[in-house]
Amino acid sequence: MTKQNEYKIPLRTQIAKNRVSYLMIAPYFLIFTFFTILPVISSMVISLTYFDMLSMPRWLGWGNYLKLLLEDDIFILALKNTLVLAVVTGPVSYVLCLLFAWIINEFRGRLRAFLTLIFYAPSISGQAFLIWNIILTGDRYGYLNGLLIRWGFLQEPVLWMKTYNYVLPVLIVVQLWLSLGTGFLAFIAGLQTIDKTLYEAAAIDGIKNRWQELWYVTLPAMKPQLMFGAVMQITGSFAIADISIQLAGNPSVGYAGATIVTHLLDYGGVRFEMGYAAAIATLLFLLMVGTNKLVQRLLRRVGE
Repeated sequence: MTKQNEYKIPLRTQIAKNRVSYLMIAPYFLIFTFFTILPVISSMVISLTYFDMLSMPRWLGWGNYLKLLLEDDIFILALKNTLVLAVVTGPVSYVLCLLFAWIINEFRGRLRAFLTLIFYAPSISGQAFLIWNIILTGDRYGYLNGLLIRWGFLQEPVLWMKTYNYVLPVLIVVQLWLSLGTGFLAFIAGLQTIDKTLYEAAAIDGIKNRWQELWYVTLPAMKPQLMFGAVMQITGSFAIADISIQLAGNPSVGYAGATIVTHLLDYGGVRFEMGYAAAIATLLFLLMVGTNKLVQRLLRRVGE
């Protein structure tokens, strides 16, 4: 049966014919619907209201969005900080994940497993913020201050996370340190599943060095992992909040470490202005979706 004729079959008949397949995907479909699709739609609806969780929502229309974009100076600063963090940490961490995965994949056996653990461990460490708080302590006992004073670069200790100009650069460094996460493991897995005969065929076709091999063979062969890694890195870079709160506080000095998510947590978790918080979440969602679409379009050109 051709694909064209298959489309003429009624939907009910197709479902009955493939009922086992539909039955197997039903649990995931229900969970995805109730815990992802419905919350997103509900958030978009609530964003058009004033809702303080104590009284019934009051319809505002586009009022929350107009206030957010035209009157909320802190949101504009948080948006700028988020874009800086996303533009710097997103692509850099993505390239680093791919580069380290490519290098580590050249090793074999236990050494590869050990190196993978070493690079992946910071992203799952529950004590990551504690480590950086010790490093960035604003007295002579802080590791960074102590080393810089000992080497003669500083005369007095610096309050790193209480000085406006240092907050955002420090957050960028910490986020890069934490960025070798799930995407990194996906790249490792993708590299190990590439058919080795592709490299032999590429050598016959005229591939001369490892960089050409990477661009024309390795990357096109692992496009699904590249897409997955891009989604994870974009989501992580736009959703930065914990490191800012733990290191710089919320609010941070001069809102230097404010991001869209910290602004969202302020209105949703402290002020309980759920309509306004939902508007922030909706804009963040649209920003993530738009960026993902752009990155996916760029990744489709890999290997061309």
